[in-house]
Amino acid sequence: MHADQQTISEVKDALNRFSDAFGKRDMGSLMALLAPDPDVTFFGTGVDEERVGPSEIQEQIQRDWAQSESVSIDFEHFSVSGHGQVAWIAGDAKLKATASGNEMTLPGRFTTVMEKRDGNWLIEQWHLSVPMAGQEQGHSFPS
Repeated sequence: MHADQQTISEVKDALNRFSDAFGKRDMGSLMALLAPDPDVTFFGTGVDEERVGPSEIQEQIQRDWAQSESVSIDFEHFSVSGHGQVAWIAGDAKLKATASGNEMTLPGRFTTVMEKRDGNWLIEQWHLSVPMAGQEQGHSFPS
């Protein structure tokens, strides 16, 4: 169910604030965008990047920053669906990072579920993935 224009605008603003806080390494602003619930969940691109609860998510973000000289995420084409105080979003993202002196740009895909509480959209679930290396376009499995 496609979200109304107000929800789309508010969710887009929340994603932009997430991107800004992540790039500026502003943990306070970033954590303020997460639901404070013990089951808030983040899945990242790494094999071990499955984090549940605010403290685990904060540890992951600190690791991301510690292992990079710079890092940013830009949300590109995405769709927002919703019902009431819940929205679900799916789209493309571009990750840019400098790690160990190496600059990289990675195409990504993300899904997130957000809930509106006290006028603010908060992330309840987050998943970011990078398309499988070695899997050619038009093929369902890597070569």
